[in-house]
Amino acid sequence: VDGGILFDERILKIGDICTGGAEVIDANGAYVIPGLVDVHIHGYKGFDTSDGSLDGIKSISEALTANGVTSWCPTTMTVSMKDIQTALDQTAELMKGIYGARILGANVEGPFINSKYKGAQSAEFIKRPNADFIIKNKDRIKLVTLAPEVDGGIEFIKRVTSETDVNVSVGHTAANLNQTCAAFNAGARHVTHLFNAMPPLHHREPGVVGAALADDRVYCELIADTFHINPILFNTLGKVLQDRLVLITDCIRAGGMPDGEYTLGGQPVSVRGIECRLEDQTVAGSILTMNKAVKNFMDAVGCPIWEAVKKASLNPAR
Repeated sequence: VDGGILFDERILKIGDICTGGAEVIDANGAYVIPGLVDVHIHGYKGFDTSDGSLDGIKSISEALTANGVTSWCPTTMTVSMKDIQTALDQTAELMKGIYGARILGANVEGPFINSKYKGAQSAEFIKRPNADFIIKNKDRIKLVTLAPEVDGGIEFIKRVTSETDVNVSVGHTAANLNQTCAAFNAGARHVTHLFNAMPPLHHREPGVVGAALADDRVYCELIADTFHINPILFNTLGKVLQDRLVLITDCIRAGGMPDGEYTLGGQPVSVRGIECRLEDQTVAGSILTMNKAVKNFMDAVGCPIWEAVKKASLNPAR
């Protein structure tokens, strides 16, 4: 077989393959790529991580494989602590097996955020940072979003990063440059959907965006749906961030569904095309899929497919 891939549990060889009795799968001219890893996704096909439904999260896992996703982080919203705990418990249960795409652990996006940049999160459930809650659930959490400038934020980062393997992500924040640098120096190594739910980049006060672009220790999420971020920036972000750029979907339950009325964190969301908005027109997640994110990035940048795929597979996996 010319240009084949020989694999068992692992890839054994890429190139000319002598099949030697092995099963042959013909990709019929399609691309064979690594499994995509979505570390920030709330829901899909009518289900949401925060619904309190074990079968709902399992259904998301099963549906995501059609988009090339082989692993993901069920992502919670700023809802009640009880609802977040339920989602974490269900995530832990489903981590024991594989139901479609493998569940790596939860992404806790809120409630430890700044109400000024809450975006589509519910102000009612915003809380002060609680490191004990994260440490108690450290076996089932991969990521947690934090606004580091809020009272207790830096102490939260230090405790969580020293006592667990949970990755702290700066997001939904009004942090300035110095506050963001303090967060990174305390151990935060991730930024939640860069540019969104944070102050814009300014030449005299670069803020979170400037600090993240300049710090080689920090991974940055990008919602590459061409709506959250103008695609003219994709090329610049790719060049500056390189292997620190992580494509995500931030997909809500409306993903894979027709235009219409849905909910996110208990709030009504209207979906029209690629735009998802609350009643007050606040942008509320996306309906993006990971394979579409790869294509959008590749089309905007003009890069080879492997370069775009890497930002949706190896980079988030790392």
